[in-house]
Amino acid sequence: MLRLILSRLMAAIPVMGVVAIFVFLMLRLSPGDPAAILAGDAATPETIAAIRADLGLDRPIWEQFVTWAGQLAQGDLGRSVLSKQPVAMMIGQRIEPTISLALTTLIFAVLVAVPIGIIAAWKQGGWLDRGIMALSVVGFSIPVFVLGYILIYVFSMKLDLFPVQGFTSLGDGLLPFAQRIALPTLTLSFIYIALFARITRAAMLEVLGEDYIRTAHAKGLSESAVLVRHALRNAAVPIVSVIGIGFALLIGGVVITETVFNIPGIGRLVVEAVLARDYPIIQGVILLFSGIYVLINLAIDIAYVLLDPRIRY
Repeated sequence: MLRLILSRLMAAIPVMGVVAIFVFLMLRLSPGDPAAILAGDAATPETIAAIRADLGLDRPIWEQFVTWAGQLAQGDLGRSVLSKQPVAMMIGQRIEPTISLALTTLIFAVLVAVPIGIIAAWKQGGWLDRGIMALSVVGFSIPVFVLGYILIYVFSMKLDLFPVQGFTSLGDGLLPFAQRIALPTLTLSFIYIALFARITRAAMLEVLGEDYIRTAHAKGLSESAVLVRHALRNAAVPIVSVIGIGFALLIGGVVITETVFNIPGIGRLVVEAVLARDYPIIQGVILLFSGIYVLINLAIDIAYVLLDPRIRY
């Protein structure tokens, strides 16, 4: 296990290096000039040139990259072009809402999707199976922002059960946190419930036709024991894979939900940085998300080995 972890971490180093080069070049070679945005519409060419020199944008690209990579190696993500604040500090201030929303969405989606996927496979072809699959199609079809506005209209404006917008930290109390995070979690989890339920159903159907399931039934085991202890455990590898990938997508895909519910998270920070051409923030956030993806892939690999000893790396 230790060898697996070390090999994956060593393999992540060149991956992160390639990501850093790609992100740097993509931002530098794309249209737009942060110096012109900072200077304003009425700025003279001399003013823009002075701002470019102050930001170091007048230097060759390779020199800019070497400087940035040197700072990155020391754990310094740089400073924001607009606010002059450290990028690491700005990300730290915004990461709690994003991580909170991603975790609550993942937990809620798994707790709902896995049981209904198991039930759909158990009752294959019945009205319950068809109903669950129909709901999953609806989950894939409704855009996140449409569902968000529907939930706001029903539960906030009509029933007055939840606040419309904003975020409250878990440190300020469980109830205020739950009231603020409930609607965004429901909005974002709908599509993931549909995805996890379909994958769970497909994996369970494949396993339920195996000989050892018939043997378990012949031994007189209860239906719940067969489904959970024998079928679900052997079907867990593809389910865990999709859940891990779903969590990685959640971290980077909460932008729309944060915008709809006015949550001051990483998604909002990225949108503001893109509009302002704030290179350091965009680079820092992309590198952070890339690191999270690498760690999630490592966690999935470890889960494979723990769930199925037959898997060897």
